[in-house]
Amino acid sequence: MTDTAAQVVAAVFDQAEHRDTGHRRCWDVLVDGARHQIDLLKAEALQRSVDVHIIVDLIHVLEYLWRAAWCLHDSISTAALEKAAHAVGQRGTQRKSIDEAMNYLSGKAEHLRYDTALERGWPISTGIIEGACRHLVKDRLDITGARWGLSGAETVLKLRAVRANGDFVASWAWHQQQESIHNHQTRYRDQAITTA
Repeated sequence: MTDTAAQVVAAVFDQAEHRDTGHRRCWDVLVDGARHQIDLLKAEALQRSVDVHIIVDLIHVLEYLWRAAWCLHDSISTAALEKAAHAVGQRGTQRKSIDEAMNYLSGKAEHLRYDTALERGWPISTGIIEGACRHLVKDRLDITGARWGLSGAETVLKLRAVRANGDFVASWAWHQQQESIHNHQTRYRDQAITTA
């Protein structure tokens, strides 16, 4: 919550490199389509010399297509949407959703290869991730009367994530060990009390 988008992307790449140090595996990245996010991912991949496959979440794409289709009350291809909107003479606000969909799809075309993604077994939707975010973040932080500072919210989210992943017992044991080292072993080393 406190990190910038660039810091989050760098941390994600750090984690991926930790899991695949030799860059032997296929790296797939699902995004919501934000241009800034895609640019950060491409820059980080270039800097680390890793090939990533960026896929725009199908659900986000469908939202654009659905709004555009409702302008015409029909479900057709994007080229047919443009042709149909022109044929029926829609202009201005009448075809705003179609124009938005066309701009969105044209701008993201290289990241919409769902046929390739599915053929290779890659995910095409972030529904599971968004559900986890809703469970971890929204259900805890977006409650009536809650007042969160960034550091408190960050701490609560980390704790909820550790608990939801089933890692609380191991995490708590590690935390107690670190506190023991910091508070006791360091301060009372060699039977002498230090002021560290």
